Amino acid sequence: MGKDKLRRFAAVKDYPNFFEPTIGEVSEMKGKWKEHFGNDHPITLELGCGKGEYSVGLAKNFPDRNFIGVDIKGSRMFIGATEALGNEMDNVAFCRTKIDFIQDSFAENEIDEIWLTFSDPQPKKPNKRLTSWRFIDKYRKLLKPGGIIHLKTDSDLLFEFTTEEIKEREYEPLLITWDLYNDLSDDIDQVTRDIFHIKTHYEKLFTERGSVIKYCKFKVS
Repeated sequence: MGKDKLRRFAAVKDYPNFFEPTIGEVSEMKGKWKEHFGNDHPITLELGCGKGEYSVGLAKNFPDRNFIGVDIKGSRMFIGATEALGNEMDNVAFCRTKIDFIQDSFAENEIDEIWLTFSDPQPKKPNKRLTSWRFIDKYRKLLKPGGIIHLKTDSDLLFEFTTEEIKEREYEPLLITWDLYNDLSDDIDQVTRDIFHIKTHYEKLFTERGSVIKYCKFKVS
């Protein structure tokens, strides 16, 4: 890890909006996230949040909802956490943990929605894809009944895999598009349009290379 990454990782540990539970142990925050936010507003997770662009962007668009970015790279989350603090945003937080251990940090029915933004498609390890059944079963326990999962990706492999999982495991599809930005109709409200146009670091790279962005949302309960 470079010196700058070490500096950012050390700094973010002292942020009031950053949490780092011990891997494999039950976090003291489990079931208590609404206490941290100080309200009873819905909670959305962004899993594999990277620099936290989507978590912060969503929090700006929805001040009456709470957002938590989850990733294992603390030095990356430093960027989003710093922006949130600088803008005095009290509806966004960050949690450093492996998604394999997500149930140690969040209680049953504690989460309303989940966003997966440009997740690793794992070409050779389908069971490690964040929309594989082993992860979906974890999310199902965290989500409230009727909770929604969103996937935004440039990967044809991951998107095709996910749409097949939706069909085979009989999840409830709400929207599936292989070309998000060209499929945005004129009658979509501005808030929804703004959400779709929040771009992560990786999405900017992918779109500059001509990649087509895919999107779907579905329910698993």
